[in-house]
Amino acid sequence: MYKEKTIPVYIKNIEEVTKYVKRFTLASIEGKQLPRFSGGSHISTYLETAKGLLVRTYSLTSHPDVTSHYQIAVRLNDQSKGGSLYWHNNIKAGDKIQISYPKNQFPLSFKAKHHVFYAAGIGITPFLSMMKELKDKGSSFELHYASKNLEFCAFYEDLNKHYPHQCRCYFSNQNKRIQTRSLENHHVGTHVYFCGPEAFINEFTSAAYRVGFHESAVHFERFHPPQPKNAAPFQVQLKDGTLIQVKKDETLLQALQNQGIEAPYSCQAGRCGTCELSVKEGEIDHYDSFLSEEQRNAQDRILTCVSRGKSSKLVIEI
Repeated sequence: MYKEKTIPVYIKNIEEVTKYVKRFTLASIEGKQLPRFSGGSHISTYLETAKGLLVRTYSLTSHPDVTSHYQIAVRLNDQSKGGSLYWHNNIKAGDKIQISYPKNQFPLSFKAKHHVFYAAGIGITPFLSMMKELKDKGSSFELHYASKNLEFCAFYEDLNKHYPHQCRCYFSNQNKRIQTRSLENHHVGTHVYFCGPEAFINEFTSAAYRVGFHESAVHFERFHPPQPKNAAPFQVQLKDGTLIQVKKDETLLQALQNQGIEAPYSCQAGRCGTCELSVKEGEIDHYDSFLSEEQRNAQDRILTCVSRGKSSKLVIEI
């Protein structure tokens, strides 16, 4: 099975942040310094389990300049297919795992005069490293953070300790919901960043465009790709002429792997571009957040972990 170049680390510490969120500190097994990263970066984690290899992607929450260790935060998901459940129930201090080198598909814009972060739930995680980087640089930023209540508000104490004037929290059970109209109050030169559930991202990105933000000033990161509403089976033809059926409830990547084909992949969320393949014929239904609108319209490449055939057949290069 394909695996990108990885770094061997061990679990140095585990902290319960809230009832459902744990923070894991990772350090090099070899005692080396880890690569520096930029705010908003993530890593893929590789967990060897009895059921096979679990690959999951998590935002780095530690300071980008601290290379003695990394930190990630994992929320226990009720619909977990093994990832968060395994982290919470099986991973112990001292365990050894493999991680990828940091990647960043959600970087800070250096054109922004002011950065405004909108987070919901565990969507706070990429902003933690971003704010640490901006604070050190003396840059202007603010955070709007929505949560069910204080009990579910991960890192609340840390945020208020280090950024008392930049953070505002909204608790829905106190009828204090975050509102899109706050987007109307930002000055020219502001860039906005959204991370959280799909509905939250869609609502706030739409509102940002509606009030006049240029698309270059709107940034967002999804933890999970949009789900096809009416997924249909389709067929793919490989370079050697082999035909493979992709069921409506499986991804193209899964279909290739089920046929023993070593297709590249990493995040499995349509964010990193590792699984990109060339498409020679057919129409693609894109669900990634990696390709640009121009690249999507070209209809000549597909991210196999999330995107599907819109036409009944695709001819791909692998």
